[in-house]
Amino acid sequence: MWSPDYFLEKLYSVTAGSGFDASTGSESVFAGQQALRKRVMASLGAFPECRASLQSELLEVAEHGGLIIEKLAYSTYEGMRVPAYALYPKDRKNKLPAVLACHGHGIGQRSALGMNPDGTFAADPGIHNRFAVELAQRGMFVLVPEIIGFGDRRLRASVESDSSAKDYSCAPIAMQLLMCGMTIAGFRAYEAVRGLDYLSSRGEVDHERIGTFGFSGGGLIASLTAAVDERIRATVLCGYANTYKGSILHRLHCVDNYIPGILLHAEQPEIIGLIAPRPLFVESGEQDEVFPIESAKEAIRRLTGIYRSFGAEHQLDFDLFSGGHEISGRESFDWLKSRLSS
Repeated sequence: MWSPDYFLEKLYSVTAGSGFDASTGSESVFAGQQALRKRVMASLGAFPECRASLQSELLEVAEHGGLIIEKLAYSTYEGMRVPAYALYPKDRKNKLPAVLACHGHGIGQRSALGMNPDGTFAADPGIHNRFAVELAQRGMFVLVPEIIGFGDRRLRASVESDSSAKDYSCAPIAMQLLMCGMTIAGFRAYEAVRGLDYLSSRGEVDHERIGTFGFSGGGLIASLTAAVDERIRATVLCGYANTYKGSILHRLHCVDNYIPGILLHAEQPEIIGLIAPRPLFVESGEQDEVFPIESAKEAIRRLTGIYRSFGAEHQLDFDLFSGGHEISGRESFDWLKSRLSS
């Protein structure tokens, strides 16, 4: 009697926006897509009107498994420096396709390389499956920025108290940003856009062949960045594509997944659909309890409708593998290579 369940269920049903009608002609869908993109960007919070100088800096260079691994840094916002890894084949002849690699929750950028907190390579690749290394070994230039709130980019008190980097600073950072009219999702998406700026500054990179690969919370960043920046030509989302109702609202998630008012505009599949008609690959584990498989299938069904409305069904692929909340890579690694090779 006193439970708010019924009220919240009804609130969702009357609030969740339809995004845009994928059953109409492609011209109408394109117009609806453009309108939705503007609304989503407004929900994320304004990006800076003027971009700070990158002021990129090379910190260290090493070799591993036929790859050059650089530790570097660049600026995103004024006064905000980002550490990152860049990985690319030592032996190369031509300019390389590039990937903006967005790690999920964990110890930060080192997760994407399968490293320990001290920067040494771990025996177990972990749930990230060493995806940055796998992509670089397939002939791509891979940039792995440290996402704010993780690893070395946690709040100072967390860094000083936990050298293992197992805790996160997402919540306190998000709360302060909200009080200042910003969102942590928008902040991270803008920093990813600056990652694209950095990739565009590298002479080794073919600027016409840039993709992104995001896992879990990194999938949120990759999807939003690809939605708002068309320099991204192909996108892989692992352990993320779902519905808000089936995942974000079904169980408690990190605060970085909650964007104020987003359901007034669209459900998650329609927001991911802003990537259409550019190539998109969705990978989900059948035993994933964070982003459940049935809701992932619903997202794929709705995305298929969006891609069909553009006459671009061939640009959408997916792999549902036997596993949990993790990166498989059995198809996604080579898929991204193939889409960025042409």
